[in-house]
Order: sequence, then C-alpha cells, then structure tokens
Amino acid sequence: MMVKEYNLSHIDLTKADIVLRGYAGWNSRRALQNLDKIFPKDATDQPSLIIVYFGGNDSMHPHPSGLSPHVPLQEYIENMKKIAIHLKSLSKKTRIIFLSSPPINEVQMHETLSDLLGPLRRTNEACRTYSEACLELCHEMNVKAIDLWSALRQRHDWLDVCFTDGIHLSNEGSKIVAKEILKVLREADWEPSLDWKSMPVEFAEDSPYEPIGADENTHIDVSNWNNIQGKSQLEMSNCALTKGFSSVD
Repeated sequence: MMVKEYNLSHIDLTKADIVLRGYAGWNSRRALQNLDKIFPKDATDQPSLIIVYFGGNDSMHPHPSGLSPHVPLQEYIENMKKIAIHLKSLSKKTRIIFLSSPPINEVQMHETLSDLLGPLRRTNEACRTYSEACLELCHEMNVKAIDLWSALRQRHDWLDVCFTDGIHLSNEGSKIVAKEILKVLREADWEPSLDWKSMPVEFAEDSPYEPIGADENTHIDVSNWNNIQGKSQLEMSNCALTKGFSSVD
C-alpha cells in the first residue's frame, strides 16, 4: 500500500523521527524472510512504534504459473503472527500497529493498470477476507489494529477519491490512514504514551532563538504549536522512532 502526499511525515515532526519504508511488490512471506535484517534484535536502538501493513499483495489470486505475490490465507495468518512475535521481542517499549487490507476500486484498477500488468487477479472480496483475518489475529495477540477496509468505505465517495489507480492511495485516502493511526496513538493505554501531548519536549529549555510572539516580548515554543500553517495538528511523540514496515503494492 503506497500512502502518498499526506502522511505522518507531513505533520510537523519536531517531536518524532518517522521512517517510512515500503517494499515494492512484497508480501508477508518475503517480509518474514527478511525480518531479522530489517529489525535485528541486537540493534542498539529499537523503535518505539512499528506500523505494519501486508495483505493486499498476499490476497491476489494465484497465477497459473505460480509466480505471483499470492500467499494462501492460512500461511498469511501464520506469517503475520510470526512478524508480530518478532517485533514484540525487540524491546519492552516497542509498540506495534497492524493495518488491515484496504478496499480497492476494481474498475479503476483494470482501467489504469491492465496494460502494464495484464489481467489483474485482485478483488475486493479477497481484500475483505484478508483484512478480517488480520484483525482477528491482532485481537487474539493483543496487537493494535486499524480496520482500513471499513475506514475507507465510510466515505460515501471512497471509490472516486481514495485511489490514484484503484489500488494506491490518493491524498484523500492517505488522510484517512493518518487520521486512524493518530487516533490509535491518542487513545492507546501505552506506558509511556506515544501521544505527543503526553510527552516531554526534547531540549525543552527556553531558547533566545525562538520566534517572538505578537506581544513583541514573549518567545513562542514552536514545538507545542497546535496548528502549523493552518493545516495539521501535531499528534506525535518526543523521541519516538517510528518505523513503517509495509508492501508497496
């Protein structure tokens, strides 16, 4: 899933380091094969939060040649379970959010991608099945999960505005994903909290180099602005190294 234009890195990140990493065409099988390389257990610093998305490519119907991203449902579930176990073992403070498979616009997908990729063996029904499996697994393992299948479909015009090509998310689609992630961060009962309002500011001491307010006397603490350029609220945490681990469909 490619999240374009509007994502967590576009929110003012004076309080967090965001690492976005998508692997083109990957499925849960390939992710599991490379998991130790991407998230080594012996790393000096471990991320505070890891957001994981796999499922869209896995859900594609098998190709007659056997050479496709398809992963059978039960194997997908086992792969995601092993990924969650590994990530949980990184540190006591590493938190995890799984994103379920979002819906697709099948008509738009065939119109825009068939010439390049040939007949596309991807359906909304399969996306729904893998989405439900991911959510059920997360419930069993006590892993935070976001139901993107339902979140995108809450918009009455989701088919028209949420995709660039029927699969990859547009600006509007990305806004929905970011909103859902920020909601989890805000409401999770994690200790320490990863909601930016609950975290101390790095280098919080007063500085003579901060902007002067309208009263021509008071310094403005930019790191605590609730609104930057009128477009976004700060919703991230101080010193939280956040990694996104996903396929780019």
